[in-house]
Amino acid sequence: MQYWGLTDPGCVRAQNQDTYVMEQLDRNSAIFVVCDGMGGAKSGNVASSLAAEVFVGEIKRSYSSLMDREKSDQMLRGAAKLANFTVYDQALQFEEFEGMGTTLVAALIRGKKATIINVGDSRAYGVTSEGIFQLSTDHSVVQMMVDRGELTPETAKSYPGKNLITRAIGTESMVMCDIIHTDVEKGDCLLLCSDGLSNMMDDQEILFEVVHGGDPANCCQRLLDIARMRGAPDNVTSVLIKI
Repeated sequence: MQYWGLTDPGCVRAQNQDTYVMEQLDRNSAIFVVCDGMGGAKSGNVASSLAAEVFVGEIKRSYSSLMDREKSDQMLRGAAKLANFTVYDQALQFEEFEGMGTTLVAALIRGKKATIINVGDSRAYGVTSEGIFQLSTDHSVVQMMVDRGELTPETAKSYPGKNLITRAIGTESMVMCDIIHTDVEKGDCLLLCSDGLSNMMDDQEILFEVVHGGDPANCCQRLLDIARMRGAPDNVTSVLIKI
């Protein structure tokens, strides 16, 4: 397993409110997380960095290679719950942090098994010999409209208010997470990213860069370069994992 990550403020925003963490747990296991903070210049970066730190810290404290899938899922949900409580509590205690929150998408890789946990609209993609697949589901107003048949996926890409999310870490006392399981084979890739990337590139463009763009070690930089070339109005973060 090899992995690379990159984050950048983009072309418009002075501050980067995205955070990513990559941690090896043992020889065959690792945890990866991307968080995209919100709540204004004073607190978005606090929310994302705090959530990522607490989430990964709890995984490192709790992880065992002997865990079965049920225990592993419980661990991930518990880590997200702790991250949510920590961010929510800080927002309650300090006026300057009021209303802050963050997305969270994470991947736990254990050999040939991957588990994704997701809150918000940062994304997890799987890239295999068969193509690219969005593994996570956006928790957003626009996605709800697509699910109800009110928008097509194509019109959703440019729909006003597409950045309005329906779930986040830290905005409420409790949080609901999605858990997704997928098998991974040697040569497969997983990509975690904030919406600063996925709003700038469509899935097939991402697929091309991952599979055909060149050295995978430079893939995150290539993705960033394309997003910046297109104006990158938001922070841009990606983590690429190659099995």
